[in-house]
Amino acid sequence: MILTIDIGNTTIRFCGLTPNGDDYDVNFSVRTDTVRSDSQNRYLDMIRSVLDKANVDIKSIDGAAICSVVPDITAPMQQSVKALIGNFAVEVNQSTAGLTLDLPEPEKVGADRLADAVWAKRCCKLPAVTVDMGTATTFNVIGKGGVFLGGAICAGISTGLNALCDRAAQLSKVQLKTPRHAIGKNTEECMLSGAIFGAAAMIDGLTARIEEELGCPVSLIMTGGLAQYAEPFVSHPHISEPDLLPKGMAAVYSAVKRR
Repeated sequence: MILTIDIGNTTIRFCGLTPNGDDYDVNFSVRTDTVRSDSQNRYLDMIRSVLDKANVDIKSIDGAAICSVVPDITAPMQQSVKALIGNFAVEVNQSTAGLTLDLPEPEKVGADRLADAVWAKRCCKLPAVTVDMGTATTFNVIGKGGVFLGGAICAGISTGLNALCDRAAQLSKVQLKTPRHAIGKNTEECMLSGAIFGAAAMIDGLTARIEEELGCPVSLIMTGGLAQYAEPFVSHPHISEPDLLPKGMAAVYSAVKRR
């Protein structure tokens, strides 16, 4: 089993995956709040707790992969993995992803975006666009031949709502849920409509612009913790793959071990 550790700004997601043809089966998935600490023991206890919760024997873990957008956590988490399974995790980055990046500063692409692109290259008809909806909503464009062409980064649904509440004195925080109508009848309904239907419309519109620039249709893949809200309202044909990121991380791990 491959243990993947996705260190995000809001949560850390632990998954166990096993190969299934070109894809992977997810055996367990556990999220915890992102806690910043320089203590190896803090993350060692966290991993042990996750494996206990998932009823997974440490001996069944063949190796691990880390994808981190929080650099301060990466090193102590790596030390914890080493202490637990005997080897450092494969870290998803420009060197390990095995992608050609058609960018002036390829080293600045986030590891999460690289992992998403790896899975799209492996499992989808190209060109493809991945949309990962979390703290940020990120678009990746993978061209024919598996070349990472770039993309777009937007504020995530919750991030946008929170910023709106913080900056507008008469707007209160709302609980994220699916709106019933595009035309809201009160402030909460209006905010939810703008956030969720607006996100779906943005995905459709931006995907259409990308297709126009490429001159051909794209495969659209949606993922991320907040995709469940906008995905039902996206008109463009698409694949919903909630485990896109851990599957991409597992693919990076497998490729590195074959080298």
